[in-house]
Amino acid sequence: MNILSDNSRGALLMASAMTAFALGDAMMKATAGAMPLGQIMSLRGALSSIAIFLLARRLGVLRLRMSRRDWQLALLRSLAEVGAAYFFLTALFHMPLANLNALLQMLPLTVTLGSALVFRDPVGWRRWLAIAVGFGGMLLIVKPGTEGFNAYTLHGLIAVLFVTVRDLVTRRLSASVPSLTVTLLTALSVTLFALALTLQEVWVPLTPRLGGLIGLSAVCVVAGYMFGIMAMRVGDVSFVAPFRYSGLLWALVLGLVMFGEWPRPLTLVGVAVIVATGAFTLWREARLARTMRPLDQANTRRM
Repeated sequence: MNILSDNSRGALLMASAMTAFALGDAMMKATAGAMPLGQIMSLRGALSSIAIFLLARRLGVLRLRMSRRDWQLALLRSLAEVGAAYFFLTALFHMPLANLNALLQMLPLTVTLGSALVFRDPVGWRRWLAIAVGFGGMLLIVKPGTEGFNAYTLHGLIAVLFVTVRDLVTRRLSASVPSLTVTLLTALSVTLFALALTLQEVWVPLTPRLGGLIGLSAVCVVAGYMFGIMAMRVGDVSFVAPFRYSGLLWALVLGLVMFGEWPRPLTLVGVAVIVATGAFTLWREARLARTMRPLDQANTRRM
């Protein structure tokens, strides 16, 4: 007998995914300055790749037979993830955890914008307005033209751009391509890039503390991917997706407890604006999808 409904389980899984990602980011941030970036990325990438490979094999979803188009999209997605990982971690080591996490919450808006500009997907005036207001909230966080805006803030924005490209490409993959197979290819690509990055670095000894932080971060990343995939397969997307913003709460708490960081009031206003407009965009897209589904079924019956 199921005590929780599908929507409740999906929401719990999505919140768990965001908690795992926030914890993983905090573990990585705690290593800042202790070892070169390439070494950190390669160690975490190797651990994550092994764990994802074993999980995919156990679930029987490791299938490399894909069409040429899907292989091209998977490789493009991997390149976007490499860029996202590099710029995100660089920003993470120099920016407050909550600020950077808040920028990533722009994704529902930037993906909608990208879909409209690149794929000519229809976007109504309500979502255009939400995008404009959301970008206003982003400006409250990054504060361009002030001393708070620096190269690392720019790194955070570039990371958002790469993640947007990654998500846009993911939407174009065939439904038959297993999510964990694509995730494994992505993890391997990031690891190979990180190993190439280490060629110009000097490795430092791995202490128990650093090894523990990197190991925990890898576990959190794998758990986040797994919970995220499970969440999107349970319940209604319109109900489950907004729970992705629960990661912001963890970023605020972890930033304060672990690093003594707390955003300024104006930054918190920007965060609230981004969350509100992003949640509206997710809700609006889900509602439109439900509206179009009966129309598609009716058209299919006429054919």
